[in-house]
Amino acid sequence: MTSKFQQNIISKLSLQVASFQEGFKILAKASSIRELGRNFNHILRGSILVVDLNLFYKNNKNSNWEEIYVYNKKSKDYLKDLAISENFSLIAAKRKSYKIRILLPLNDGSYFGLFLGKKLDGKSYSELDRIIIQIFLQLLDNAYQAFISRQKEKQLIFSLNNRVVQLNSLIDTGIEISKLNNKKMLMELALERSVSLTNASAGLLRIFNNNRVLFQIEFPGGSNPKEILSSEFQIEREVEYRGLRYLVTLANKESRSGYVPFDETDEILLEAFARQVLNAMENEFLHKEAIEKKSIEKELSLAGEIQKKLLPNKMPDIKGYDLAGINIPSKEVGGDYYQIIKLSNGRFALVIADVAGKGVPASLLVSTLDACLEAYLEMQIALSEMAKKINSLIYKASPPDKFITFFIAVLTPKTGELDVINAGHNPVLLLRKNNKLEKIKAGGVALGMFDMGLPFDGEKLKINIGDRLFLYTDGIPEAMNRREEEYSDERMEKFFKSKCPKKSETFIKNIVNDIKIFTGNTPQSDDITALYLIRK
Repeated sequence: MTSKFQQNIISKLSLQVASFQEGFKILAKASSIRELGRNFNHILRGSILVVDLNLFYKNNKNSNWEEIYVYNKKSKDYLKDLAISENFSLIAAKRKSYKIRILLPLNDGSYFGLFLGKKLDGKSYSELDRIIIQIFLQLLDNAYQAFISRQKEKQLIFSLNNRVVQLNSLIDTGIEISKLNNKKMLMELALERSVSLTNASAGLLRIFNNNRVLFQIEFPGGSNPKEILSSEFQIEREVEYRGLRYLVTLANKESRSGYVPFDETDEILLEAFARQVLNAMENEFLHKEAIEKKSIEKELSLAGEIQKKLLPNKMPDIKGYDLAGINIPSKEVGGDYYQIIKLSNGRFALVIADVAGKGVPASLLVSTLDACLEAYLEMQIALSEMAKKINSLIYKASPPDKFITFFIAVLTPKTGELDVINAGHNPVLLLRKNNKLEKIKAGGVALGMFDMGLPFDGEKLKINIGDRLFLYTDGIPEAMNRREEEYSDERMEKFFKSKCPKKSETFIKNIVNDIKIFTGNTPQSDDITALYLIRK
């Protein structure tokens, strides 16, 4: 039977439910950490009648505490009592200055610290008060995560829009440069656009014969070359043409917070500008068809290098599991993609995807998918909701004939639980320890095919000790020999069931070898990509 004390708690908590709901609505509307913290103080003060309430925020364990709301100016002295830990703590203190101290660790490595002094009625904190405080702290944690997710989504949208602007300007600049037959004018234009698109404060272009400067220009005009070359943050790109070196230096990327380092996109843009200038000068001496061929080869090479950076250099170490993967493009750049992403909550996302088509357009969609995944997975939203958001972005960013088949499995290593969605991809194979084969088909249509709000239904599975998971693209079952016969799903599934080595890397090597035996000298017709996971 329920004791009177428990009944009293249940009764009082029932009365607090509406207060909790209203409190979360208020917290969720905050536009800054400081506003979030101050709203929380007002809510908690009104709920348990705390007079002396002080709240601090710490961005990470090595940063200093910031005042968010301070009632007692001496509360700064209490901070030495807060031991930084990954665990939540609510401790009743035997001090006259405060009665309770609280450490609330957050998912992104930041912390809230609270000190509660006396109540308005002068009474001690009851067990019910402590329960209510903990519930409100959970609301604060949830509201903080929602705030961070909104910030990340804004940053993602801004980044994608900014890259579209940069790409369009890069194309326009290339067209303008190709029309110029004045060498000085084309170099001035390229330098001006390089500075503008990377948000550099200034730029310098120098032409060298050995180590002697033959010519130089600055942008903006009148900039001091010595100051540019001694700047704190700078990037450089150099090209050689007919015995001369052309060196571009950009200085101090500007931002709202002052000068910041240049990023990888800036380096790619500067590389592209340098190539455009080089190509424009070569047009004076080489035949148009030869130039176009070389430019395409350079673009494909750069796109291939960029795409390689999107794929994992090595597999992450997942305790209790053995994992291997491979990507063999059929051309310099492909449309296949796989990734293993470690999430902040200790889970791992296993992803495989295949863009319709090949070449640079397919690789651009792969880049878009990779950027979206990194952002949305950290938001810790449901996979079905994430798939809808990514589908909408891919639909808007791709032509009608381009779409992406996509499969994701989020693994909880300790339990072996898998949250999966299959968006138009080949059925992923799960081989149980008893040699029973299961095919994972749950999901919806391919990403970017429609934007009609169609659902993406997920599925929950469990991979047990001894089970094996095989993710692949259609480049494996559709690999052809010289008689135009396909390797086939049947042969692939038979190989998967019959070949169960101890190491996942061995399986990957063996199936690739079996495909090569089947196809012989026939050129590879499609990208081959696979992921293989064993729970040990």
